[in-house]
Amino acid sequence: MVLGLLLTLAALIPRFFAWVQARPGQRLPDPVLDWLPAHDVSGAAFAVIYLGIGLGVVRLLPRPLRLLRALWGYLLLHGFRCLCLWLLPLEPPRGLVLLHDPLVDRLFYAAPSPITKDLFFSGHTATLLLLTLAVPAGWPRRVLIVATALIGLLVLVQHAHYTYDVLAAVPFAALSFWLAGKVAAFRQRHA
Repeated sequence: MVLGLLLTLAALIPRFFAWVQARPGQRLPDPVLDWLPAHDVSGAAFAVIYLGIGLGVVRLLPRPLRLLRALWGYLLLHGFRCLCLWLLPLEPPRGLVLLHDPLVDRLFYAAPSPITKDLFFSGHTATLLLLTLAVPAGWPRRVLIVATALIGLLVLVQHAHYTYDVLAAVPFAALSFWLAGKVAAFRQRHA
């Protein structure tokens, strides 16, 4: 069921992001970004993201219950993210340097102009944190904690997110993972 819902989300998300991009929003003050010079670190950012996702998936594949919880968490995370984007229209931070993701740009955000307003909260940071919570304790979790912190820093260096976006990713990822545990347990009891 969760895979079907994730595929449905993947099919609907391009239109939603086009709508988010088209509407006006607020530009927030951000003293951290005002202090931090912007640089293009797309290559490093997506190396961290994709290597982190790869590590998380490899560690979860032999653990189907953890994998299932992670998938439910990812679905809930995107639900929360879409709700936040709907409720909080924002303009991109000053000095934004476009992130260039070779995979997502082609598959999900295929639009005539780049998507720059998918801001609150950082999906990159939240996804890596969700995987960190999902994998068993040990060196992979420690590597994913470092990757999560690093991606949070890199999207700030890129000025692709406000500091608030990165910080908010933490409670949203934790809430999504916690709720996913409830959903997975409920579904297992009623299967």
